[in-house]
Amino acid sequence: MTDRAFAVIRAGALTTVQDLGRAGQAHLGVPRSGALDLPAHRLANRLVGNDPAAATLETTLTGCAVRPRRAATVAVTGAPCHVAVDGRPVAWGAAVRVPAGAVLDVGPARRGVRGYLAFGGGVAVEPVLGSRATDLLSGLGPAPLTDGAVLPLGDPVAPPAPADAVPQPAPPEELVLRVRLGPRDDWFDRTAPRTLARATYRVATASNRIGLRTEGPPLERVRQGELPSEGLVLGAVQVPPDGRPLVFLADHPTTGGYPVIGVVPEPDLAAAAQARPGTPVRFVPVRAAR
Repeated sequence: MTDRAFAVIRAGALTTVQDLGRAGQAHLGVPRSGALDLPAHRLANRLVGNDPAAATLETTLTGCAVRPRRAATVAVTGAPCHVAVDGRPVAWGAAVRVPAGAVLDVGPARRGVRGYLAFGGGVAVEPVLGSRATDLLSGLGPAPLTDGAVLPLGDPVAPPAPADAVPQPAPPEELVLRVRLGPRDDWFDRTAPRTLARATYRVATASNRIGLRTEGPPLERVRQGELPSEGLVLGAVQVPPDGRPLVFLADHPTTGGYPVIGVVPEPDLAAAAQARPGTPVRFVPVRAAR
């Protein structure tokens, strides 16, 4: 393998390769996947001079450590954390030069959940269906990182962005999600939108890249049973038999039979990517203009 690569020293709890995902493949049963916090992914790429579509590493809670075989420009965004090169602290949220053979350590998230590590030139694993993203539901793309793995890097195409640091939103203390009601809100008691809007929900520990699960009062249904399996979109709020809303994220299934009471607009989902278990969730139902 070329020396345009990096070795994984510490893989962390869950570190995956992510880009903008596989849009337009739902008819094949393939979700979009891609970075859960797209603004943080785009910012990391911009700081090192990459195209937004370049692949980054998405870390989960515990960070990761890597050793580039050749000097590389990197940037870490998303969940705030300690970043060090061979034990010396370096800037988070800014472009940093890492010498060949040095260990870049992305520490545990101080707040939030997911961090994004961009390399100048991007992570150059082989694309699958037009994307380098790891899809945990379908198994497409590269496997999650493991200690000792070696991944290739692309050639840098542009100088880093001329900025020492760029502000980015802090992880939410309260997750506020707008919900456009429908298409199956008629399966629920007429009090369900009020319950959704006024009840206290929290992020459940079972949340993952597939969906953000919640704990809180169940939404009462007026129709029982299941629908014939129908298409699901990013941000769909499905209500399984326990009645607790489930917000589908990037690795969501493309079809399902439980009713969808509404859909969270995509701009709200970046904050969902950074909401830790126990974070209060407030749903704000809105009706689409007719």
